[in-house]
Amino acid sequence: MVFFGKMAAAGAIWLAALAPAFAGALELVMFERPGCVYCARWNSEVAPAYPLTPQGKQAPLARAQIHKDQAAFALASPVIYTPTFVLMKDGREAGRIVGYANDAMFWGLLSSMIEREGAATEAPGAGEP
Repeated sequence: MVFFGKMAAAGAIWLAALAPAFAGALELVMFERPGCVYCARWNSEVAPAYPLTPQGKQAPLARAQIHKDQAAFALASPVIYTPTFVLMKDGREAGRIVGYANDAMFWGLLSSMIEREGAATEAPGAGEP
């Protein structure tokens, strides 16, 4: 039992040391559904470059299905349309983009949301990371 107590204490110290690194952590959740043509366009036009961009590094992408995954997130209101991109900060909704028209609109709106949360971004040009 002493061993487990020491391991738990060591784990708590390790987690406490990492806490500042995760403070203000951002994540972008894409709510999608099968057959969504605008989701498919985003997947074609933005998804391949997303993880390589400053925005993708500041707010890594998570994917969720609109009809089964909403309960797993602390959303300000239900997601109704796909795609909907929800910026999460520390596990709570900090902003959202409803729909996808083109990559320039997406990058501009996402950059604004990330900057509002206190992180600087470099906006990629239309169609490039």
